[in-house]
Amino acid sequence: MTKDRRRQSLVGEVVSVKMDKTVNVRVVRKIPHPTYHKRVKRYKSYLAHVASIAPKQGDIVKISSVRPISKRKCWQVSQIIRESLKLEQ
Repeated sequence: MTKDRRRQSLVGEVVSVKMDKTVNVRVVRKIPHPTYHKRVKRYKSYLAHVASIAPKQGDIVKISSVRPISKRKCWQVSQIIRESLKLEQ
């Protein structure tokens, strides 16, 4: 009796990698403005656990929900969708 549970997942950009085994991911939503009906951006940051995947700052990653790991951390990085480009100067 194995049921595959569909976990909630979000896509966002890695903002900070300064913590140990944790990254800060910024997720952007576009919603219509209630009065002007123009699409406006809304941002929210999530702390995500990093186990085997090591994303860098600027990477686009997919995070999925897991059981709470700490007070603010209940997401885990599941895959790196696009790596950031480092411009050499």
